[in-house]
Amino acid sequence: MLGEPEDYIAAQIKEYENNGVIRGYQAVVNWEEVPDAGVMAIIELKVAPQLQKGFDDIAEQILAYDEVDSVYLMAGAYDLMLTVKGSTIQEISSFVAKHLAAMNGILSTATHFMLKRYKEDGVPLIDSNKDRREMIV
Repeated sequence: MLGEPEDYIAAQIKEYENNGVIRGYQAVVNWEEVPDAGVMAIIELKVAPQLQKGFDDIAEQILAYDEVDSVYLMAGAYDLMLTVKGSTIQEISSFVAKHLAAMNGILSTATHFMLKRYKEDGVPLIDSNKDRREMIV
């Protein structure tokens, strides 16, 4: 597809892996099809940045929690965005109350629970071949 020899492409991929450009590979899972898959939430945090450290130290503290799947520095109405996994809504709520909201430097939190995924990492998770025509009576 790229018009390059396969061994050249394989060497480039290996170099990217060794240099840390490619950090891993993962499957895109349709969690709607997995029984007892749990709950995911997006959590917005307003943070007081630390002198000469900015947001990095608090982000490192947050990413150490097993519940936290992703941490992003954002521009806009809030500073950090997290994706968090839990067994139940109550479990995530408890994590936010006991760990995040109580952390020094966290000014406020806003939690948004994911109800349904339609597309993830560029992969549609709904059956696009399904006949969506409505019956007119």
